[in-house]
Amino acid sequence: MTTTPRPAFRGVNPWLTLLLVVIAALFAFPMLWFLLSSFKPGSELFSLPLTLFPENWTTSGYVTAWTRFDFWRYFANTGIVALITTTLTVLVSAMTGYAFAKYKAWWLQVFFVCILVTTMLPTEVIMPSTFAVIRDLGLYNTLAGIIVPSILTATGVFMFRQYFRTVPDELLEAARIDGVGEIRAFFEIMLPIARPIAIVLGIFSFQWRWNDYIWPLIVLNDPNKYTLQIALRSIVGADNIDWSVLLSASVISLIPMVILFIVFQRQIMSADMNSGLKD
Repeated sequence: MTTTPRPAFRGVNPWLTLLLVVIAALFAFPMLWFLLSSFKPGSELFSLPLTLFPENWTTSGYVTAWTRFDFWRYFANTGIVALITTTLTVLVSAMTGYAFAKYKAWWLQVFFVCILVTTMLPTEVIMPSTFAVIRDLGLYNTLAGIIVPSILTATGVFMFRQYFRTVPDELLEAARIDGVGEIRAFFEIMLPIARPIAIVLGIFSFQWRWNDYIWPLIVLNDPNKYTLQIALRSIVGADNIDWSVLLSASVISLIPMVILFIVFQRQIMSADMNSGLKD
């Protein structure tokens, strides 16, 4: 007796699919316009009627942006800040979240609440006091002055704390009975278990630091130490803006973010945020 195979897409609502396609197109259209406009000469950017595709394709904006500005230096400065901050953010957030999740002390819970309260404060509120500390420590106009205040994030601590709470205490107790110390237990047991959280937080942290503008603008005044976002701002003149160069430079600055997504999109999509061991 033969059975008729069921259609692969049975039960799929075509109207819902069409709606999702339209929404995706609405989100993609500005990015597509932005990318294609970077290949337009300056005379076409504001000519009427506006057109999506360039009439005369040119890469002069990219050539000018790359040769006029020291992009290698800006890329290096931003990469150093983003990589070091991301590494320390993941490590410190994991350690802090582990302490909050597995150590039973009333003052730890109070400290955790205090950290969460900082998420309710606008960044501008704590900037003056943070700047005063950085200045007094001698970190003004240094890349370390950007890195140090950005290491600990309440979001990362909360993510690791909630994740580590799903890991049964019996696992750590068994490791301690076998003579495993606390530091070794964290690095060899807890941190590998939390790999999905570490990847997600690492990607977010890298993106935050790569796109950060306000804090580097406050801390840095030496053009040789500028990060990429401040360098892009220097392209904008007081009276005249070379939009062709600015658009091309902005596209160049987005390349690392695109590469980051392409490399790690599989881990992000397949990461199970609740895959920790449960009681």
